[in-house]
Amino acid sequence: MTGSTTAGNDAAARLQRYLDRSDESLRAASGDQTHVRRVVVTSLTGDASDRHYFRVERTGEPSQVAAVHAGPIAFESLPFAIVGRLLAAMPVRVPRILGHDDELGVVALEDLGDVTLQAHLTLAGADERGSLYRDAIDIIETLQRRGRELHSPLLLPYQLAFDAEKLMFELRFFATHFLEAHRGTVLSDDARHNLEREFSAIADELASEPRVLCHRDYHSRNLMLHDRRLCVIDFQDARMGPDTYDLVSLLRDAYVDFTSEQVDGLIETFLTTARISGTARTDFRRRFDLMAVQRTLKALGTFGFQATSRGNASYLENVPRTLAVLRRTISAYPRFQSLHRQLAAFIPELA
Repeated sequence: MTGSTTAGNDAAARLQRYLDRSDESLRAASGDQTHVRRVVVTSLTGDASDRHYFRVERTGEPSQVAAVHAGPIAFESLPFAIVGRLLAAMPVRVPRILGHDDELGVVALEDLGDVTLQAHLTLAGADERGSLYRDAIDIIETLQRRGRELHSPLLLPYQLAFDAEKLMFELRFFATHFLEAHRGTVLSDDARHNLEREFSAIADELASEPRVLCHRDYHSRNLMLHDRRLCVIDFQDARMGPDTYDLVSLLRDAYVDFTSEQVDGLIETFLTTARISGTARTDFRRRFDLMAVQRTLKALGTFGFQATSRGNASYLENVPRTLAVLRRTISAYPRFQSLHRQLAAFIPELA
């Protein structure tokens, strides 16, 4: 934790230098060298990255959120900047960029507040919840449709994909960080080989599907409610992938409980919105569940990594919900019988 505290102190110091430079520039532009703006800086809970976030409140101005990177940046080539411009052109609502300093590694963003979709759901009634999720599905459809229309091989998201190698990396990440590091499982050579075979079949099938633009981490903590609209954050890892990927992230969310009826109804909403009809609708549900297996295993790997490598045990509270989703999904398809049996040998909750 000492290292984390040191990094946070360094980030706060660099942010202060950024604010001092901003105020100095403002005074120079106005010609008033005596004007000093009162500034309040509050540390915010960060994401799973090495960035630090702060809310900056200046007298008489809207608040901002400052993302302070681990070191210097080249803003124009940051994935966050590249993908942000692409999404804004669709348009998908994302936070506006208000300023940056490459040397100090600071990016100033529009403050969307603190209300994530996850947080708001605790207060929302059934009708509002349904409306918000339909809005979230509309955003996925926009990402996919406008992503096709704006396709350019020169833009970063179109150069990256959930290919077999990437999908396998995430599945191996689960074995390393959840099974072995978190659960203390000792995998024999045979067990590792058998898991690799099952994982490879999943990765190969998913990688062979036609690709659309994916947010990559589209869930209730990355959707903010601001001025009664959903706004998308944490989009810098966008890439090409299966058309089920973002919908699985949303409806097999590790942070939100859904009934089977709710999931079925929202899948139907997406199929209608995306104008998918006929036998493709039935096939979509099969592909949705296949994607859900890969995605839930990947999420478990992330939770194990955060707990064992980052010392952040808070993610472990999401393990029971994620394992329950995984168990329901793999038990519903004969093709997963072998995988189910192998995983249940190491994870009692799946038995």
